[in-house]
Amino acid sequence: MRAALETAGVAAEIVEMADGTRTAADAAAAAGCEIDQIAKSIIFAGLESGQAILFVTAGGNQVDAAKASAAAGEPLGKADAGLIRTQTGFAIGGVAPIGHLNPIRAFWDARLSEFATVYAAAGTPRHIFPISPVELMRLSGAQAADFISASKA
Repeated sequence: MRAALETAGVAAEIVEMADGTRTAADAAAAAGCEIDQIAKSIIFAGLESGQAILFVTAGGNQVDAAKASAAAGEPLGKADAGLIRTQTGFAIGGVAPIGHLNPIRAFWDARLSEFATVYAAAGTPRHIFPISPVELMRLSGAQAADFISASKA
C-alpha cells in the first residue's frame, strides 16, 4: 500500500488507529471526520467475468446492487474472501482502493468528491490514509457512476 502511494508520488501518511477501522463509523470516529469522508472499498464478483469489481463509496452510502450491476455491465454477486485476496492482496475489512496485486475495475461515488480530503483503508483494519478525492479517483482508476441506494429520508 505504501509502495503504491510512493510510486504515484503521493505523500500520504498512513495512520494506525488504536481502535480499528473495520466500519465506516469506526474509521470516521478515529479520524475525527464526517462518515461520508470515509472512502469504503466495496467489492462484488462479476458473475460473467469472474473478476472482483470495486465500488469506492462514501461511508454513509449504501451500494444498490441493481445500479452497481448496470454500471459494471454484468450481473454482480457476493465476492468471497478468496477472490478478494487473490485480486487485491488485501483481506476483507482492510481493502484499500489502490495498490492491488492485480488490476481491478473500479467505480466512484460522486459524494466523495464533495470533500477536500477523504480517508481510505490502507490495507489492514487498523490503518487509514488521508488523500484528496481527485488523487484517489485517479490512482484507483475509478470511473464515476450512479450506484448508490436512494435515501430513505
